[in-house]
Amino acid sequence: MIATFSINGRTRDVDVQPNQTLLDVLRDTLGIFDLKEGCSEGVCGACTVLLDGRPVSSCLILGLSARRRRIMTVRGLAGDGELHPLQQAFLRHGAVQCGFCTPGMLLTGLAFLERHPNADRAAIREALAGNLCRCTGYAKILDALEAYARELNGRG
Repeated sequence: MIATFSINGRTRDVDVQPNQTLLDVLRDTLGIFDLKEGCSEGVCGACTVLLDGRPVSSCLILGLSARRRRIMTVRGLAGDGELHPLQQAFLRHGAVQCGFCTPGMLLTGLAFLERHPNADRAAIREALAGNLCRCTGYAKILDALEAYARELNGRG
């Protein structure tokens, strides 16, 4: 079945099988590799995308259920050749190690802070509960997200 998606601001018509997950559509059909397949059970966050601005595990969503909706992968953050301020904060604070969890952390953190710009460290940590990292111990990721929140609030 042909389905229309809006991916990172670009409309795409894609042949989607009824049993294909959104993860499979994005990676296998469209060749978008900035989201990862981790657990395939929705608990690691590696396959996170923003669906209409909300973080979802793309391994748990059928591709056809996302048609005519806005999908953003981490590639959609950068604009005009410049990294998004949150991506810059991750670099400044050393919040990137192996990079496997980074797209999910960025998208989950961004979606949360857009809705809760005054969140404290504990609330940010709670928001990231569905994203696993085995490299950083989360401290630098939380530092980067807090710095970005300060920038959002003009306290950068």
